[in-house]
Amino acid sequence: MNPITWLFEASFEVAGQHIYWREVIGNAFGLASALGGLRRRVWAWPVGIVGNVLLFTVFLGGVFGTDNPLLLGQAGRQLMFIAVSIYGWRKWVRNRRGGDAVVPEWASWRQRAVIVVALVGGTLLLTPLFTALGSFEPVWADAWIFMGSLLATYGMAKGWVEFWLIWVAVDAVGVPLLLSAGYWATAIMYIVYGAFTITGFVVWARLRARRSREARTEFPDPTLVN
Repeated sequence: MNPITWLFEASFEVAGQHIYWREVIGNAFGLASALGGLRRRVWAWPVGIVGNVLLFTVFLGGVFGTDNPLLLGQAGRQLMFIAVSIYGWRKWVRNRRGGDAVVPEWASWRQRAVIVVALVGGTLLLTPLFTALGSFEPVWADAWIFMGSLLATYGMAKGWVEFWLIWVAVDAVGVPLLLSAGYWATAIMYIVYGAFTITGFVVWARLRARRSREARTEFPDPTLVN
């Protein structure tokens, strides 16, 4: 058996659930990418793309000969991840200063409002489309995960601290959906990633606060100088 054939066919069972190794490996690459994002390293993007390619084949279910149900939102978001990751990869390479590829910043209130409107509006628009294409129920959850993932990945590329919180909203909906669909490895990864994203938010928020203190020290408010 050649490595490609093994990758597509190898599986194991846990508590009666059939799990493919490419789902596990794809999520491992995703978690490694998240770690790279936490540390603001450029390599986070290409590592994530490898995981996206593997998971794309997983969520198409029977298209690739597996017994898992079709999750179009999950499959489609892997393609979205690849496209946005290429954008983020290029942006971080251009902005890299030493080892760090991005300086964390808070999004403006206007940008936050746009994120909320896009998340809710995009979910409402995609739900009937995914329903017509036969995605797994509840379809709104699949659409929510797709839109949240798009916004979170874009926020990471921009260096917004809030992108970690968007992932929390994605995970809260994603875990029950994936468990009900039988994607146990991905559901477990979402649980681990949920705790990881909270840590990431705290780390980036502290980095932003430290940068603000350093800026005030280097460039004090001239109105306070006698």
